[in-house]
Amino acid sequence: ISIIAPAYNEEETIAESVKSLLQLQYPEHEVVVVDDGSTDNTMKVLIETYKMVKAPITYAEQIDCKRIKGIYVSPQYTNLVLVNKENGGKGDALNAGINIARYPLVCFIDADSLLESDALLKVVRPFLENLNTVAVGGIVRISNGCKVKAGRVIEVGTAKNSLVRFQIVEYLRTFLFGRTGWDVLNGMLIISGAFGLFSKEAVMECGGYRNDTVGEDMELVVRLHRTMRKKKRQYRITFIADPVCWTQVPEKLKILSRQRSRWQRGLMDSMLFNIKMLFNPKYG
Repeated sequence: ISIIAPAYNEEETIAESVKSLLQLQYPEHEVVVVDDGSTDNTMKVLIETYKMVKAPITYAEQIDCKRIKGIYVSPQYTNLVLVNKENGGKGDALNAGINIARYPLVCFIDADSLLESDALLKVVRPFLENLNTVAVGGIVRISNGCKVKAGRVIEVGTAKNSLVRFQIVEYLRTFLFGRTGWDVLNGMLIISGAFGLFSKEAVMECGGYRNDTVGEDMELVVRLHRTMRKKKRQYRITFIADPVCWTQVPEKLKILSRQRSRWQRGLMDSMLFNIKMLFNPKYG
């Protein structure tokens, strides 16, 4: 599994985030951090913390992305790769990571996401049980109010902020009930950008992430459905509630409003880009 973590101006948290990813339980995985043209010290922090050096690594650019300026590796952490590229947005950074990734499964996460230590062991299971699986989403829980140490949630708590509490209930409803139901119908239309495992081959086959939408995670999943059904392939896009990814949610109404506005714009983009699927029996 190749874990791809796009980062933009994450100097405060990036070192701890990468440390937690390197410590995940899995027989063979690599961590590919893609610095998307940060204007702060994100690159410097990673290079100094993990003693990274520039390496002449060759790769095949199978998906278009902005120019990659350099690739860095760590003699101490041989499964860590740092990609320095021109700014192109989150989708472009993920595409760059796909080009660099060397394993057949790619895990897309946010740089500030926290994974349970055995999350990869659990989320990979559908790929082993069904060879037609092309993507798996895991449950995302809210870390506001929890105690975090060394990139791990060591004690689950509930924030005092009422807005956060409402979001906790919302997330439980969305993941435990909504997505579990859609999974039964093979109708999952979104895998959270905070945590998802994909077949690298399937993602490349449908062209990778778009750079002209704020809802790149949903749009990719919808396009996966479209591509597989158009080619009349047997496939599964599934959800399991076992693996846990922890994420921070907005605590102020103004920030929450911006987030939800962005999500709704992403939904509209996904529908418009794939409008041929609407009311078309060929796509189910």
